[in-house]
Amino acid sequence: MTGNGLHAGLKNRHLSMIAIGGVIGAGLFVGSSSGIATAGPGILLSYALVGTLVVLVMRMLGEMSAANPTSGSFSAHADRALGRWAGFSIGWLYWFFWVVVLAVEATAGAKILEGWIPAVPQWGWALIVMVVLTATNLVSVGSYGEFEFWFAGIKVVAIGAFIVVGLLAVLGVLPGAHTDKAGFSNLTDHGGFLPHGPGAILTGVLLVVFSFMGSEIATLAAGESENPQRAVTKSTNSIIWRIGVFYLGSILIVVALLPWNDPSIKEKGSYVAALDSLGIAHAGEIMNFIVLTSVLSCLNSGLYTASRMAFSLGQRGDAPKAFARTTSRGVPMAAIVASVVFGFVAVFFNYRFPDSVFLFLVNSSGAVALFVWLVICFSQLRMRKIIQAEAPEKLVVKMWLYPYLTWATAGLIVFVLGYMLTDTEGESSGRTTVLLSLLVAAVVVAVAVVKQKVAGGRTAEATAAESAESADKVSVG
Repeated sequence: MTGNGLHAGLKNRHLSMIAIGGVIGAGLFVGSSSGIATAGPGILLSYALVGTLVVLVMRMLGEMSAANPTSGSFSAHADRALGRWAGFSIGWLYWFFWVVVLAVEATAGAKILEGWIPAVPQWGWALIVMVVLTATNLVSVGSYGEFEFWFAGIKVVAIGAFIVVGLLAVLGVLPGAHTDKAGFSNLTDHGGFLPHGPGAILTGVLLVVFSFMGSEIATLAAGESENPQRAVTKSTNSIIWRIGVFYLGSILIVVALLPWNDPSIKEKGSYVAALDSLGIAHAGEIMNFIVLTSVLSCLNSGLYTASRMAFSLGQRGDAPKAFARTTSRGVPMAAIVASVVFGFVAVFFNYRFPDSVFLFLVNSSGAVALFVWLVICFSQLRMRKIIQAEAPEKLVVKMWLYPYLTWATAGLIVFVLGYMLTDTEGESSGRTTVLLSLLVAAVVVAVAVVKQKVAGGRTAEATAAESAESADKVSVG
């Protein structure tokens, strides 16, 4: 048992697969088609740019988490480096992000399952999926780890197989496949590598940035592993090849198998269209199964992540104390139940008020990923000095070119947020997402500041009372 009431129930194989699977979100399969339509083959540069950003942010987080592995991860680091208000704010915003994701993923999974078994209504499937994964998380951290090991394993094998099969087809050596449209010439033949100009790379960044959220889950889970420091170090060091292979590798294969402007990419989705172009039977059903696995993986990890953040907030006095209590199996039951209840409420809003309340929830949590990354940057700038002063031997992972690369990363995140403000198309435009997310963030920060002032006032009163009591004792003596 770890000292904070959680059990070290995650094995190294669980952590390895959680680290790999956390990078591969359902957004990679579902959202990549709109990115390809927007930027053409240049979407590879968009993925490379965001991938580089994630690698740098995870390096900073890895430095802090290897020195101090905790279920609160960046929220706990921000608490110490920037102040209680920062840990409180980013912790609750991150929790909010994931409970909204629960509703999004439960609905996405329910749509696929309803297509296979229409006798059960979509809301029924969403309910079943949420209940099953809640039960899994309530049993023990080991059962979460086991489910995630297999969910993530399927994703990894599927993308690996897709890359191998696709590469053989592009090279013209895949037996029995229709490869008349395939070839690396697709990268430049149809209007050039950047058919919509260099500006489309930045537009592509806005479309792909959110599919990377989840890469930080391994640092939260490390606190419940057998060797937290080793787990964090390993996942941090391997993130470059994980993003390179699974994101850049698979998207490269998609745009090489088909011309970027092939209408089937938008109609069927990029991966299904790519498999269909080779004449592979039941490509749609195969991909739906893989997307369902990704959705369940994201749902499983989302519930785990939200509950552990709530647990950490409870430990630090920033959430109800009940959230910090664990069962005899080391499970923070109240934190899990509270997270899933909000998830159920969000699912209800999705079916009852999809274009008002739920749209607000999605938009107002949309930019939280970028806020989290920004807070990680500023926390690391302070934490490096704290660690060096207190325990320099704990710096087993170091951010490259500190502090210059940290400042450059923070600048790039601010630039992306600024660029999102120029996107005004649609109900979920970049501007709407940033402004609503800033509104929610401002409310949470205001609550944190008021809470800190009230707590400070109480501390001052208690200190004054103790001083008066001591003075009385002295005068009596």
